[in-house]
Amino acid sequence: MKRSGFTLIELSIVLIIIGLIIGGVMKGRDLINSAEQKKIYNTWVKQWQLTANAYEDRTGGVLGDGTVNGGTVATENGFCDNVRLDTTTTVQNKLVAVGLDVPTSNIASTNGGGYKIKGKYSTTNVTAYLYNLYSHTDGSSKNRLYIINMPTDVAIAFDKMTDGETNSQTGAFRQYPDNTSATGLWPNAKTTKNVNVSLEL
Repeated sequence: MKRSGFTLIELSIVLIIIGLIIGGVMKGRDLINSAEQKKIYNTWVKQWQLTANAYEDRTGGVLGDGTVNGGTVATENGFCDNVRLDTTTTVQNKLVAVGLDVPTSNIASTNGGGYKIKGKYSTTNVTAYLYNLYSHTDGSSKNRLYIINMPTDVAIAFDKMTDGETNSQTGAFRQYPDNTSATGLWPNAKTTKNVNVSLEL
């Protein structure tokens, strides 16, 4: 009686095909995550930067500076009043009043000031502020979009999208405080799951 079964060549081909399928699925998942990060960056992070600049072009005022611009301090001084965007509607109302759209969020109750972001190692609700932040590496203060609790791997991707390189202490997008790393390297995303970041307005 002759036994029937798979030859070693047939088994090898099947294993190769399975390996290619698994590799394709893993790569596909990375592409989907990358596309989602680009969407969040363009429709929320970058959009807040563009909207703040458009507001200044239309009104001559700094968004979030003085009550006339949606801030919390009575008088304007050219600096953001450190306004938390998910707990206020004054900034959003100022945008609408001059014909600008409020950046969209995937968290309805945050008025565009918060976003639920999924990273590889953590999924968090991040919060945005219009903040005047001191740069420890530049030695000066600037108006910035300050975002707390962002997944580190997403922050690294946003840095590359903004500045064309990944450096946590230079460029328009950086970790905050920006002197956390002496070398400009972002922390390990697996061990430091979330970071605070800022984007120059």
